[in-house]
Amino acid sequence: MPPTDRIRDHAGQGAPTVAAQRTRRRLRADRARQLADLLRRQLLTGGFPAGTLPHESTLTTEYRASRNTVRQALDLLRAEGLVERLPGVGTVVVAEKYPHGLDRLMGLAETLHEHGRVTNEVRTMGPVPAPAPVAERLHVAPGADVLCIERLRRLNGLPLSLDLTYIPLDIGTSLLGCDLENTDVFRLLESHTGRRLGHADITLEAVNADAHSAAVLQAPRGAAVLMLERLTHLDDGQPVDLEFIRFRGDRITMSGLLHRSV
Repeated sequence: MPPTDRIRDHAGQGAPTVAAQRTRRRLRADRARQLADLLRRQLLTGGFPAGTLPHESTLTTEYRASRNTVRQALDLLRAEGLVERLPGVGTVVVAEKYPHGLDRLMGLAETLHEHGRVTNEVRTMGPVPAPAPVAERLHVAPGADVLCIERLRRLNGLPLSLDLTYIPLDIGTSLLGCDLENTDVFRLLESHTGRRLGHADITLEAVNADAHSAAVLQAPRGAAVLMLERLTHLDDGQPVDLEFIRFRGDRITMSGLLHRSV
């Protein structure tokens, strides 16, 4: 008996029928999740150029999985809005995620220029007293005014992110009247300060969309969004831009190149 079969048999040996059934369901759910991860990677990187996934029987053979496991994996991808089942056609790719690198400091339009046009809807813009955490990170006096900008950012007309940006007022004032609808803030900061951007501290986490951000991003209320907090510095180390960016998780992927050092 192959080792994998012995392991599966051992998982249910001596267990009551109900417990054994639960074990089998858990194992199938684990294998379905693992298969979904492999298929997700392929469909997001152009692994199915025709836009159609292989037939279930082909996936069953290729991944040595049961038909139920394959169907459960496809159901997971369908729930994410990545694929859909079309009668007479099969399982087709219906959504695209756009790559956002984490190893280079670039604005959104620079990052996604190969995928279409990024436009910005400026929802609010003006000076506000800096909340204590903002003042601390931007190295301004507590309560001092900073420029606050909220933008809805679209790629090819589709809502992609909701950005809240804080900039020290001595720098931010020069951005008033600029073409923020079609220009990355990063480009404007370098242009108006005459300095290059240097580095950024980032934190990435998943948060549930509140009612406001869900409505603006046209995402289901409570859906998971990617929250990127980024503090950007000029090349001399001066903090210049603090952002809280909510990305639609079903339209963006984050990636980077990491090197091990010990």
